[in-house]
Amino acid sequence: MELRQLKTFHTLASTLNLSRAAEAQNYVPSTITMQMKALEDELGVKLVDRMGKKVALTDAGRSFLGYVDHILSDLEEAQHAVKQTGEMTGTLTISADDTLCTYRIPAVLKRFRLRYPGVRLMFRPLSEPNLKQSLREGSADIIFVLDEIKGEAGLCGEKVLDEPFYLLVAPEHRLASQTALTVEDFNGETFLLTEQGCSYRMFFERSLSQKAMGSITELEFNSAEAIKQCAKMGMGIAILPDMAVAAEVNRGELIPLPWDLTAVSFATQMFWHEEKWISPAIDAFLNLTRETFSNHLPDRGE
Repeated sequence: MELRQLKTFHTLASTLNLSRAAEAQNYVPSTITMQMKALEDELGVKLVDRMGKKVALTDAGRSFLGYVDHILSDLEEAQHAVKQTGEMTGTLTISADDTLCTYRIPAVLKRFRLRYPGVRLMFRPLSEPNLKQSLREGSADIIFVLDEIKGEAGLCGEKVLDEPFYLLVAPEHRLASQTALTVEDFNGETFLLTEQGCSYRMFFERSLSQKAMGSITELEFNSAEAIKQCAKMGMGIAILPDMAVAAEVNRGELIPLPWDLTAVSFATQMFWHEEKWISPAIDAFLNLTRETFSNHLPDRGE
């Protein structure tokens, strides 16, 4: 079993895409395939299922990934201990959901790339239910979530920014001019929502009575941008964070409804595994994130 094979497996498990893994390793795809076959032959188990250029981890692959992550982390720690000088290097895997990928994380990624060009930065978008599991499995070093502020066993967490939410409609919507709303006002309306399991969708649904929920139509999307565009076209009522709609509200293209969503505080938060060695690259990314969003005030025109 060779170190390069372990690195190839870790990269493939992080990207779940043969071409992206090959690009990250500076290999051609056939080299990735060859190394994975040699590793699987030596272990006597199948680590990934191949579906064209995409791959999925098997149960054995998910189990093996945890050990590989520890091996590579220990190796990086050992290398750092003996070097201690020169440009920061290493590999960093970051994950977040669609909304944060679009509106929050790019600013951090850009600054990190400029400041630490020697660190290989891998970004892997994930759906909300899979984010914290990716830390536990070792396929991500840092994750960002948009959720209620609460602890998580085995993980270290930190609030980055408070994130206010609104119900929004197009200017011509029948509710746009209302100064107050009751649950009954939503009867017969269509709501444009994120997929099931999203924390703020569940909170919103709890804020309506069962009677009201039975009289509305729900359309599901996996993209905040798609929800926003459909709301602007008058297709229904959107529930979205301020970061996604600030410009549209400022221009009058979307109107916030007078419905209180402050009973629960939502925030952008970053998490990392409490038992994982905080490498210089991880520490630098955490600090740069804090620096990027320190004293951040919502800009209605951004």
